[in-house]
Amino acid sequence: MTNFGVNLTRLAPQAISALRHAHSKQDEFVYILEGHPTLCTDEGCTQLSPGMCAGFKAGTGNGHHLINETSEDVLYLEIGDRTPQDEGSYPDDDLMANLENGLWKFVHKDGTPY
Repeated sequence: MTNFGVNLTRLAPQAISALRHAHSKQDEFVYILEGHPTLCTDEGCTQLSPGMCAGFKAGTGNGHHLINETSEDVLYLEIGDRTPQDEGSYPDDDLMANLENGLWKFVHKDGTPY
């Protein structure tokens, strides 16, 4: 498979999954297997439990990430793809990401390189 990926991710206590971000072309989906992470989006934060899922439609600009605020590991599946010319925006940080030839290139929001 070239455009579809599934990662089994373990999130340690007090860790975050990533900087809060949104994709321009890649839909994302998470499914919680173990633990109780907090999902933070533009709408606020919600605690998730095993068996719960969340989806993030591409192009909405709705930044999201998971935070493990508990003392136990969180185990979840993250599902997405590698859509060519995808861009990642980071609403809380001076950061943009561009997927070029299968590799992410990171720049400031004004386009200047790091």
